[in-house]
Amino acid sequence: MSQTALLLLPLAGMFWLTIGIALWMLKLRYRAVREDGLNPAYFKLNKGAKLPDYLAKVTQHFENLFEVPPLFYIGVILVLVLDINDWGFVGLAWLYLLARLVHAYYHTTSNFLPYRRNAFLVSVVVLILIWAKLTFEFVIVT
Repeated sequence: MSQTALLLLPLAGMFWLTIGIALWMLKLRYRAVREDGLNPAYFKLNKGAKLPDYLAKVTQHFENLFEVPPLFYIGVILVLVLDINDWGFVGLAWLYLLARLVHAYYHTTSNFLPYRRNAFLVSVVVLILIWAKLTFEFVIVT
């Protein structure tokens, strides 16, 4: 498999993680209305009621997927566009995806803070390494 394909797969993995969390959140919204009596009007402005914990943590995680991960998407796309041949980026991209999957698991299930925090910190360190390598490529190599 080519380096390009191996870089695109973690991007696709992050996309499917986001879609999966979105669908799960939708399912939980229906559950909250049906089983917990949440007024559907809440979703017009996302205020006026307290969400059940099971829905709040999945909703928060969905929102989190639009905060830091775009920096991952941009970094990997730059590696592809600039045609940087460095297998280190491939390893870092997969490590980032793995860390985000672990983070998603803990955030949306047990929400055990030490594991969730550590998974998040690993993903941030990996993202810093990706951008440090990119910066090195931009400034030093070119």
